[in-house]
Amino acid sequence: MTSKRVAFKVHGTVQGVGFRDFTQKTARSNELKGWVRNTICGKVEGEVQGDEETVKKLLTQINKGPRFAHVVKLEKREIEPIQSEGDFLVMRTSESAFHSEDVSDV
Repeated sequence: MTSKRVAFKVHGTVQGVGFRDFTQKTARSNELKGWVRNTICGKVEGEVQGDEETVKKLLTQINKGPRFAHVVKLEKREIEPIQSEGDFLVMRTSESAFHSEDVSDV
């Protein structure tokens, strides 16, 4: 099975609504790897890795978000898979590392 990794950045009402926990729970239940975190600029970003169909499924769920979220935009781009990752983690809030110049319709 080919592994695919996608970086994503979510815009809208996505902080203070359980978005990171929702993303982690959904990713783990689908046996995906990666991470998610809040950004200082008020967005949520992360990376998800797994088989193509399951990654697309998660991105569809992220685009909707948890109950109290309001997603207005989901940016995503394919990146190189990481072989040594073992789980899906919630990371500390940080500056955004997502570069939107390579956004695609993953």
